[in-house]
Amino acid sequence: MRRGSIVALLGLALIAGGVATAVALVPTWLPEDASQEAGRIAFTFWFVIAICIFIFAIVAAVMVYAVLRFRVQEDDFEDGPPIHGHTGLEITWTIIPFILVTSIAIVSAIVLSRNDAQAKDTLRVDVTAQQFTFTFSYPDAGNVTSPVLMLPKGRSVELYMRSLDVIHSVFVPQFSQKEDVVPGLVTQLHITPTRLGTFPLECTELCGLGHSLMRSQAVVMEPAAFDSWLKKQGKTAAPPSSTTTSTTSSTTTTSPSAAGLSVFNANGCSSCHTLSAANATGKVGPDLDNLVAYAKKANQPLEAFVHDSIVDPNAYIQPGYQKNVMPGTFGQSLTKSQLDAVVAFLVQSAQQSGNK
Repeated sequence: MRRGSIVALLGLALIAGGVATAVALVPTWLPEDASQEAGRIAFTFWFVIAICIFIFAIVAAVMVYAVLRFRVQEDDFEDGPPIHGHTGLEITWTIIPFILVTSIAIVSAIVLSRNDAQAKDTLRVDVTAQQFTFTFSYPDAGNVTSPVLMLPKGRSVELYMRSLDVIHSVFVPQFSQKEDVVPGLVTQLHITPTRLGTFPLECTELCGLGHSLMRSQAVVMEPAAFDSWLKKQGKTAAPPSSTTTSTTSSTTTTSPSAAGLSVFNANGCSSCHTLSAANATGKVGPDLDNLVAYAKKANQPLEAFVHDSIVDPNAYIQPGYQKNVMPGTFGQSLTKSQLDAVVAFLVQSAQQSGNK
């Protein structure tokens, strides 16, 4: 090949590579990394992108050069000169792709292995997914439960995830990892947060009518602040709810309102229902401020109606709503005291709303 042709090919390759590099680097394609695992995944991503740009630049340069250099007149229908195989060239374009693909496989395997590795002081967080909410509990801290994933910066965390109904999926974009939550299985996800902040946590598996509302947050805080939060939650939590002191007795009694509100919030009811007493504005399920009217339509006493609607949500379907949207597992997942507390809370809230 003549020197001028080589220079032309190099020039075209540089132009194509420059354009591809600009497309890769100028827009913000990925969220800022907030975990060690995300940093490794980002490295793998850019490693593959660099290889793709290199190959694209060569292929694009050869294609453009061939079109410009070997074009023929429109009325030229003669066959081109015969070209025989070139053993050295064939060996070269076989070995180079083999090396590139093998290097991608090696880098990916190393990153996958390191991302799955746990440290000795790994924090365990149990994740329960159900339509349409996540619940996070901390076995090492007396099973403190939170609707938000609270994490300490710089500490290895292992999520043990289970579903009570259908397939869900846990995804935090800044952590660059996603894992399905499958009924009957316990799936795991390893995270080591490296950046303080509040990040969106969402379900990325279509799980029903309220899928778009199945969202929470991952809050990364300093280790000391996280330990303080755990201790505070442990002090304020009660089995299964908080307590208040009665004004008519010297003994301490459980407030049905506070206890029921705690169960209501912990089980994600606010993501699907509207209830003024809980500042809930969900639109997937019926408006719970109208429970008195619903009970009258169902010809049931209010308390029995509320109880049965939680345990067997398909027993009565309010017109305008569909069956099999609300999980039917609360009768098993809630203890008797939790169920009684949330029923009392809903009944009291309905009666106070004035819908008698």
